[in-house]
Amino acid sequence: MAGAATAASAPPAGHITGVGGVFFKAKDPKALAAWYRDVLGMPVEAWGGAALRYDAPKHPPALAWNAFPASTKYFAPSESGWMINYTVDDMDALLARLRSKGVTVLKRDDSDPNGRFAWIVDPEGNKVELWEPKH
Repeated sequence: MAGAATAASAPPAGHITGVGGVFFKAKDPKALAAWYRDVLGMPVEAWGGAALRYDAPKHPPALAWNAFPASTKYFAPSESGWMINYTVDDMDALLARLRSKGVTVLKRDDSDPNGRFAWIVDPEGNKVELWEPKH
């Protein structure tokens, strides 16, 4: 009977299991990819994108997905309709590198129970959220 209960509670086939990629348009994709590589340390590969692994050390076990109201100010000053949250391994080291490269940190919050956060804007005006999860 225990096996029957487990089978009955399994989700039906045909559902979302995760995010397989994030794709967006850019005015200058090569320059933007170079900025993410050179400034944020994104492991951009020869094909122009990056493969970010879920099993990286200290990476959270899940990806957050959330639709915000069209009136949200959370993405400001960006006019873009999207914002990506990137997990980081060492917020202090990353922010020091960003500042040394002339990147303005819009805000930093070390008080969140989920970890440390900071926000910047990329060269095309997209707000980027950085997150060092609590371990």
